[in-house]
Amino acid sequence: MEIALIILRQILTMALYMLAGFALFKTGKITIEGSKTIAAILLWLVIPSTIINSFRTDFTPEKFRIFGISLLAGIGAILLSMMISRLIFRKNPVDTFGASFSNAGFIGIPLVQESLGNEAVFMLVGMIVGLNIAQWTYGARLLKGEKVKTEKVKTDIKQLLINPITISAAIGLILFVSGMGSKLPKVAGGFISGIASLNAPLAMLILGVYLAQTSLKSLVTTPALYRLSAVRLLLIPVITMLVLWPIPIDATIKLTIIIGASAPAGANVAVYSQVYQQDYTYACKIVAQSTLLSIITMPLILWGRGLVVS
Repeated sequence: MEIALIILRQILTMALYMLAGFALFKTGKITIEGSKTIAAILLWLVIPSTIINSFRTDFTPEKFRIFGISLLAGIGAILLSMMISRLIFRKNPVDTFGASFSNAGFIGIPLVQESLGNEAVFMLVGMIVGLNIAQWTYGARLLKGEKVKTEKVKTDIKQLLINPITISAAIGLILFVSGMGSKLPKVAGGFISGIASLNAPLAMLILGVYLAQTSLKSLVTTPALYRLSAVRLLLIPVITMLVLWPIPIDATIKLTIIIGASAPAGANVAVYSQVYQQDYTYACKIVAQSTLLSIITMPLILWGRGLVVS
């Protein structure tokens, strides 16, 4: 129950950040171009710094074992989510993508960071890298569909490997395994931790801007959105909890993965839908509604986790 209350406080704080982004966009203080710049800073600097910062700890065989277990658990959770989404939304690629991939980066990292500490972010990194790879491969093919099969569009392996998430995870892992993570000069360490502290505010400001571009009326009058949000925010997290429950792994790993699996639809459903000429407006609504509803569902899931997963 205590962890659910901590998560609730963090989500409410993040909701205020999101409200600030909403207000700034509506009053013209942040433009669409300005929000793209902030998103670029978040993607290329802040989130990578947060990931690297989570590896700034002394190397021990036990910590390396924990990272390996959390990596496998995170990948397992992603595969489970993809399977459930495919079974339910097999005729709608946008819904399948939106339900399959949670916002473990923008929302999961700040929640884990604020409620469980940097070492818990270390346990979430594998899941985030896995989400990134799954979106570049399975997710992209899903949205390409029949329309572009004749165009011979192939997954760009270079882009898959050379992107801020994968690179920062690799750098962090090297620092951790080499023992240099905890021995960085104070200036470098201060820079990384300082940039990492911007993660929650900037991520939520951007989501607030996304929300401001969406018709609020349509968020409450589109039945398909509720079905998707129910799957993304309730069904998938509950099944993930039930699968994790009997597995004899550290409770903090379980909690970290559940937080990642309980997060709303990732913003990439909108990005990829635009790139592959799917319904971009509907995809934005998926992100907006599931993000708003997660303010209620995530504390409930974490409270339920205390009853199910020990």
